[in-house]
Amino acid sequence: MKVLKSVLRFYINSSIHVALSCFALVQITFHVFNIQCDKSMALFVFFGTIVGYNFVKYDALVRVKKKRIGNQLKIIAVLSFISLLLVGYYFFHLKRITQIVAMAILAITALYTLPFFPNRKNARNWAGVKIYIVSLCWVGATLVLPLINAEIPFAFDFFIKCIQRFILVFVLILVFEIIDLANDDPHLKTVPQTIGVKWTKILGLSLLMPFWILEFFISTFNYHDLFINLIMVLMLMLFIVFANPNRSKYYTSFWVESVPILWWLMVVFL
Repeated sequence: MKVLKSVLRFYINSSIHVALSCFALVQITFHVFNIQCDKSMALFVFFGTIVGYNFVKYDALVRVKKKRIGNQLKIIAVLSFISLLLVGYYFFHLKRITQIVAMAILAITALYTLPFFPNRKNARNWAGVKIYIVSLCWVGATLVLPLINAEIPFAFDFFIKCIQRFILVFVLILVFEIIDLANDDPHLKTVPQTIGVKWTKILGLSLLMPFWILEFFISTFNYHDLFINLIMVLMLMLFIVFANPNRSKYYTSFWVESVPILWWLMVVFL
């Protein structure tokens, strides 16, 4: 049991799980827009997520707080380095315009982590903007990049799906912010800090309704996807309702982040 817990802890701490979630959303994008599975695109996002998230999570610990590097952190560093090499490999398999947009997303990630401006904190610590930056990055990586690389024109369906994807990630982050309420710096002005847990839950539940209703407006509308989306929405609603600051970190870092993976599995097997 102790070994299993250690494996699970490493799986989550090394950002493999969140990378799988991004990978799943890329697969959902392929499905929705009838794009032939592009392995290079999907793996670029997967390994890029590992590199990006580990950089965001551990840069401050090592560079600023000078935390001692333990064995697990060393293994995560090796994994991140290997992932960086693979990101570089798959980057050169992408089209030029996709590479340019990917570099823009990378720049936003760097801005999120590093203090580029004098006497200013990094974007991660700017009051009230964290949730929007992360949501935009996820939309860019899991929706915009695959469509650009497949040379799909930005038609009406694209904008509908961008709104849906933004809402989905926004709501997922709301659950994280509820769980992390006791530990977050008050100056971050997260949504629960600003409007309280009750109204954050109401906001999350309210946003899931337009997320589902927007499915009716896409040109590739079908009842199969509508039904699967409904299951996913109901699942997310339960996570929102039962979220509270006393929950284990695995409530979000494993179960909530599993929602995109479960969504993709339903698309594949149902």
